[in-house]
Amino acid sequence: METRKNIKNKREHTEEDVLDFAKKIVGHEYNNISLLKTALTHSSYSNEMKAKGMKSECNERLEFLGDSVLSLVTSEYIYLKLRDHKEGELTRIRAIVVCEDSLYGFAEAAGIGEALFLGNGEIVSNGRSRKSILADAFEAVLGSVFLDGGLEPAKKFLYNFIEKPINDIVNEGEIKDYKSLLQQIIQQSGGEVLEYTLVKESGPAHEKMFEVQALLNTNVIGEGKARSKKAAEQIAAKEALTLFGY
Repeated sequence: METRKNIKNKREHTEEDVLDFAKKIVGHEYNNISLLKTALTHSSYSNEMKAKGMKSECNERLEFLGDSVLSLVTSEYIYLKLRDHKEGELTRIRAIVVCEDSLYGFAEAAGIGEALFLGNGEIVSNGRSRKSILADAFEAVLGSVFLDGGLEPAKKFLYNFIEKPINDIVNEGEIKDYKSLLQQIIQQSGGEVLEYTLVKESGPAHEKMFEVQALLNTNVIGEGKARSKKAAEQIAAKEALTLFGY
């Protein structure tokens, strides 16, 4: 069997490679393995194959399906888990979890980029690490699991990625909109400029940490550190609010 280390440097993958990826990374036993291969096929590769007279379907349709599955499964999960949270808070959490940055991190964690079928141009331009390609591929893989096995296998696959980020969001207080409250307070004074600056970014793609400062007229009034820039900004705003007696 191919290892992930060997797969990522190959121009093309055999069906054995794809099967190995399915068992080790996706964790779903496919009835129709061609669905996974399609999910891993970027349009650049599909177009090259078609130019050679070979049939090849790209992952865009599966991405479309996976996007809906992602929203449904994530919505159900936070609805059932966070029973004391209001609709607006649930919407905010979902938006953070399903954004492109999050999906890119999930794809990186799963090793999806290493198994993608890419055209020569994308391989040369480091397409295996491109955020948009990986985020789209993650949705396509999710769509392939759903299409092959139904909703329960799709849930099982997705839960591996969304459970920790959701817990982090709740624990870090990102669902409270401290930024809006701080902005409202500062606007009352007039002429004040509030902005947020990214000070430091560290860690691998799927476990990045962001350090942010809240600045009022270039003066630091709050600092925050979290696994997303938005969460870090909220923490910085929360700290800044203490200066205004909140």
